[in-house]
Amino acid sequence: MNDLALTTLDLGKTTIDADALAALAGRLRGAVLRKGDDAYDQARTVWNAMIDRRPGLIIRCAGAADIREAVRFARDNRLLVAVRGGGHNIAGSAVCDGGLMIDLSQMKSVRVDAAGKRAWAEPGATLADVDKETQAFGLVVPTGINSTTGIAGLTLGGGFGWTTRKYGLTLDNLLAADVVTADGEIVRASATENPDLFWALRGGGGNFGVVTGFEFKLHKMGPQVLSGLVVHPFADAGPVLQHYREALEQAPDELTCWVVMRKAPPLPFLPAEWHGKSVVVLAMCYCGDLAAGEKAAARLRGIGKPIVDVVSPHPFTGWQQAFDPLLAPGARNYWKSHDFASLSDPTIEVLLGAIRDLPGPECEIFIGHVGGAAGRVAAHATAFPQRSSHYVMNVHARWREADMDRPCIDWARSVHGAARPHAVGTAYINFMPGDEAERVEAAYAGNYRRLAELKARYDPMNLFRMNQNVRPMEGKKAA
Repeated sequence: MNDLALTTLDLGKTTIDADALAALAGRLRGAVLRKGDDAYDQARTVWNAMIDRRPGLIIRCAGAADIREAVRFARDNRLLVAVRGGGHNIAGSAVCDGGLMIDLSQMKSVRVDAAGKRAWAEPGATLADVDKETQAFGLVVPTGINSTTGIAGLTLGGGFGWTTRKYGLTLDNLLAADVVTADGEIVRASATENPDLFWALRGGGGNFGVVTGFEFKLHKMGPQVLSGLVVHPFADAGPVLQHYREALEQAPDELTCWVVMRKAPPLPFLPAEWHGKSVVVLAMCYCGDLAAGEKAAARLRGIGKPIVDVVSPHPFTGWQQAFDPLLAPGARNYWKSHDFASLSDPTIEVLLGAIRDLPGPECEIFIGHVGGAAGRVAAHATAFPQRSSHYVMNVHARWREADMDRPCIDWARSVHGAARPHAVGTAYINFMPGDEAERVEAAYAGNYRRLAELKARYDPMNLFRMNQNVRPMEGKKAA
């Protein structure tokens, strides 16, 4: 093993000699990867194909002890460090150029205590891993809607999906976490142990350490749910969205309905003449009794004259993977997001104009329907502040060729700017691209100051900065 030049926190260079690298490798159960090693390119490749960074060194961790060694190595050498869980983050913060990448993707264990309704997950587990184990017992932890997403980044940034209105955000169901902090120590964070750190982890992203394990509260649900799609012609989108908004005013917490607007992919249940044409899709799920779900969803399903209605009982694990083919890795992606208290008529007009100007066949806008249980948590109870938002918009630009970067990114930014006057001002950090550093403080609203104070306590050197970064508050010292 030869000497290695690595990028430092101040973006300079430092040389690690061969003996130090060999000693590091000897302390690990996992692997040390460098450019040219067989698994190097696989480890550095993440979901968003726009991200093409090359770490100087990758530590592929096998357990908590490896994570501690990796963090200490980064701290002692003041290395630029990135942490990879599922690698699904839109900003690509899982990978850095020239520095140290701490790869947790091999740590995928999930364990369920069915009687106690508890689950423990390692940070490399995906939502599919979690769902498979919990649904074996007819239990669920609320997560997102794309099964290849990593549980770690999802939880630390928020986590919302089909069951959020009934059971809260993913972070609302976190009971405890084991964390390697910037000083290289392993601590436990819960309501009774390091409660300030526990508060910060629930929404503060990767700013406060590397979580080695999550403990979640589980809820009885499934394995069958009423779920599916109702597809409408885009020509009817205006009245469909208005009636959708009205139908949700009295929706029970068990019912969630999202809107997707895009050009129709070649779905097998969709008539061929609609493939490639703009459509508006109501995607719904009822996480309760199937008969009650039929009654609750009737008003939404009765809107307009849909092209097709494929709402029926499905295994929840299957519904969680329904959108995976449209979100597979390998494409170039850029997102812009807003939170809305309501889906106003002016907001709808912005959305309709955006779909008329789609720059590519894979670009879309979706509206996530939240509120419910997630909205009944106080804004200051966790680091996640946007509890009043009833809808989350994600402008999802997605394409394949690099020469489409500019038109697709410009489209997303234009839609975002047009919708800004109707939004509440916060943002979901898991939907924020890498060029929105100036938006982080507003995203956390009234919680930012406390986060900055806790950052100064737990990470005063800002070792964990490859994220939607909360900078340590000046003048604060570690406790």
